[in-house]
Amino acid sequence: MIRLAVIGTNWITDQFVEAALKSGEYQLAGVYSRSLESAEKFAEKYDNPALFDDLDALATSPLVDVVYIASPNSLHGPQAIQMMKAGKHVIVEKPMASSFALAQQMFEVAKEHNVILFEAFMSCHMPNFKRLKDALSGIGKIRKGLITYCQYSSRYQKYLAGENPNTFNPAFANGSIMDIGFYCLSSAVELFGEPLAVHAQAHLLESGVDGSGSVTMSYDGFEVVLQHSKISDSYLPSEVQGEEGALLIDMISTAKKLTKFTRGSDLGVDLSVKQETNPMYYEAQEFARQFKQKSADEKCTQRSLIVAKLLEEIRRQTGVKFPTDTICSTK
Repeated sequence: MIRLAVIGTNWITDQFVEAALKSGEYQLAGVYSRSLESAEKFAEKYDNPALFDDLDALATSPLVDVVYIASPNSLHGPQAIQMMKAGKHVIVEKPMASSFALAQQMFEVAKEHNVILFEAFMSCHMPNFKRLKDALSGIGKIRKGLITYCQYSSRYQKYLAGENPNTFNPAFANGSIMDIGFYCLSSAVELFGEPLAVHAQAHLLESGVDGSGSVTMSYDGFEVVLQHSKISDSYLPSEVQGEEGALLIDMISTAKKLTKFTRGSDLGVDLSVKQETNPMYYEAQEFARQFKQKSADEKCTQRSLIVAKLLEEIRRQTGVKFPTDTICSTK
């Protein structure tokens, strides 16, 4: 069994632990929070995991093999590096780093200490996403793509009321492209690889982060447009158009439904398969596979690095700056 510890006690962590335990590959061995009271509350429904309010103690604990990190974005890199230098394998929530330089450093540390660093991007491990990838060859030459994820944030009203939630705070390396837009960007890279060029636009909030935006990714013979927003809702599916047909995917983050249309026919064919209700189940399985093989998947590593590089370029074009940018640039 993989002895798992978690950093962070929010709903995302709870969902990942549920998925990990359901896979049958893990046991929850530790819970970290800045407050022991929060750690105790989170751990109540689990089988007596060790509790930590000190990161050094967690990093050096002999009870733990792997640490799942779901802290604010700006803390992902520093916390992952600390854990890996102590010999812990790391599953870090997306986006793995606030800058490309930091992402590179994280993988260098993983290699140096012979541990696995895994970015928790769940979409590409979903069965229906894999079917989407496989089905691309059946619609002829790719000509256009639209990948969209727009969802009004539950924190936006707090922001409008004058509060400063993490979701819209540059100090935590957040904003639309770093959060909801990540699914669009990383999905495009998983499907089509690194683009020849990107052109990005965004609506910046007064806090300095993007509330919404769009990105055009240029490839040889086609383009993919990304739409992302945390200040409005969309009900459109994502779509890939080929010369012989098109593929529609509902909810790109969880790949709920996949439909294929063939040119000349208005009738779509449902290519979907049944999936686990907890979408994090499949990424938990994938990490367990890599852990047992004692080897990181190089394709996952390269995708994470490409996405980190593109996120930085998109922020440069749209004027989104984080306090950590200066720190990273001087290292």
